[in-house]
Amino acid sequence: MAEPLHIGILIYPNVTQLDATGPAQVLARVPGATLHMIWKTRDPIPTDAGFSILPNTTFADCPKLDVICVPVLGAAGLLKGYRSACHWAWRDMLKDFGATPVAERVVRDRNRISGGGVTAGIDFGLTVAAELAGEEIAKSIQLVLEYDPQPPFDSGSPEKAGPERVKRLRERLAPLLQSRAKANAEAAARLH
Repeated sequence: MAEPLHIGILIYPNVTQLDATGPAQVLARVPGATLHMIWKTRDPIPTDAGFSILPNTTFADCPKLDVICVPVLGAAGLLKGYRSACHWAWRDMLKDFGATPVAERVVRDRNRISGGGVTAGIDFGLTVAAELAGEEIAKSIQLVLEYDPQPPFDSGSPEKAGPERVKRLRERLAPLLQSRAKANAEAAARLH
């Protein structure tokens, strides 16, 4: 029987749901794991997809964690001096927090493992599962989830999508990028 393992995932209003639920789907299957979806209250938390996630514990009630997954690690000041993955549209903003952005789906740097955007959370979860329970368990979890990506299009990264598509998407995302840059600047200023 596996040792009890408490894994926490921080959720917050307007979280990209797959950033939280991708790793959760994988890590909940690690032998002995208890998954804690954590927020200030146990009220439903709206996601950026228009539906809510229900936390199952609060900061005050959360047990001691063995592992914590934080979708906003840079803003918490925990990436300074670390290499880190991030969604391609926000990757350069990692520099505001003293991190070195890396264009990979999963990056391991000392005691930090980071994942790129959205679907990379599943890859992140499998990497953490292998770290916690071994490669064979992680491979078994991958099989149970039937995680065998074969997307219908090959445009899931800026390098594959091409410069014109990336340019169009950056133009569409401009208001969000500006808002995120402002929020990041404010968070970075609080850290210094």
